[in-house]
Amino acid sequence: MTPTLHTDRLVFAPYRPEDEEVFVALLRDEVVCRWMGQERSPEKEIRSLFRSILTDVYGKNMFDVWAVWSGGAYVGHAEIKKTGNVDGYEAVAALVRGHWGKGLGTELVQGLLDYAADTLKVSEVYGMVGAENSACLGLAGKMGSRHIRDVVGDDGTVTKMVVIPVGVRT
Repeated sequence: MTPTLHTDRLVFAPYRPEDEEVFVALLRDEVVCRWMGQERSPEKEIRSLFRSILTDVYGKNMFDVWAVWSGGAYVGHAEIKKTGNVDGYEAVAALVRGHWGKGLGTELVQGLLDYAADTLKVSEVYGMVGAENSACLGLAGKMGSRHIRDVVGDDGTVTKMVVIPVGVRT
């Protein structure tokens, strides 16, 4: 079962049914999706994904996924899961645009890295970052990441696959 995690300013909590609207709003933001290196999905698909998190992901204990809160406000999404792209775990993190530039991204990723080290007992995690997302690529670099490869989408967009050691503290 996905545990609740705490950092200095963040609470990582399993999603609840009443969190659907904030989840949908985050993933309907075209800029957030572009920086994550993915295309924006139709709202119907995002709602279906949210219901799948509640029923399948949590119900079958498939992987860990969290709503991320700060001071009672929804600030983002986080997950860590086995990935088919490489042999290891992938960390996924997204912040609501209104919370960018406050150091929460660093804290969110560090929380995922700490969980990966302490609970999953792994030494590194992978991430996918939009090639134009200089802020997140800088954060990954600060955390000791190394570039694995570029993934080019059907539309020509480039996403960088990076690997980050979990023992690095920012």
